[in-house]
Amino acid sequence: MLTLYGTKGSGSAAIEAALARAGLAYTGVDAASWNPGPGRDELLRVNPLGQIPTLVLADGTVLTESAAILIHLGLTAPPGLLLPADASARARAIRGLVYIAANCYAAISVIDYPERWCEPCDDAMKTQIRAGTRARLHEHWRLFADQFEIGFDAGSPGALELLATVVSKWSGSRPMLQAERPSFYAQLLRVEQQAEVAAVFQRHWP
Repeated sequence: MLTLYGTKGSGSAAIEAALARAGLAYTGVDAASWNPGPGRDELLRVNPLGQIPTLVLADGTVLTESAAILIHLGLTAPPGLLLPADASARARAIRGLVYIAANCYAAISVIDYPERWCEPCDDAMKTQIRAGTRARLHEHWRLFADQFEIGFDAGSPGALELLATVVSKWSGSRPMLQAERPSFYAQLLRVEQQAEVAAVFQRHWP
């Protein structure tokens, strides 16, 4: 049995949707670094950084980092389900997953916790860091839409589509995409409407 550590409204939604698409059962543990309690304590034992999502495999192997988890699930699920069966398309999807993790997800971490990147850090400095990072995040999403919209399979979403749909929900990225990349924004909404994805999103964002 797989064990997934995560909480509502977090990146664990992408992993839950991938597990649902692959028909894989798992035990969920409500845990987050910002929520004191037994779930967080258990999470810190398997992932000292306290990051979610964290996925523990049946043999006890610990997987962290959303892109890594999704790549692993894509490589173990039937070909073409979470990662394309075609080698070139698969390479492109893996590139997109790492792009989101390295550029978009990383920027959101700065926006959420600017004090981790400056010392001392007063409120004015935090506001300045957030504003600059949010502008950069939105530019990353513009570039992502321009490069990855072609081939973005909203009708049968795989790992890349799931991660993009979840991570784009944060830090004002969706309103920006709606205004500046409306066709890509429409694709994200189509992903949310797929049955397995919709059920997960309803739990995370009721």
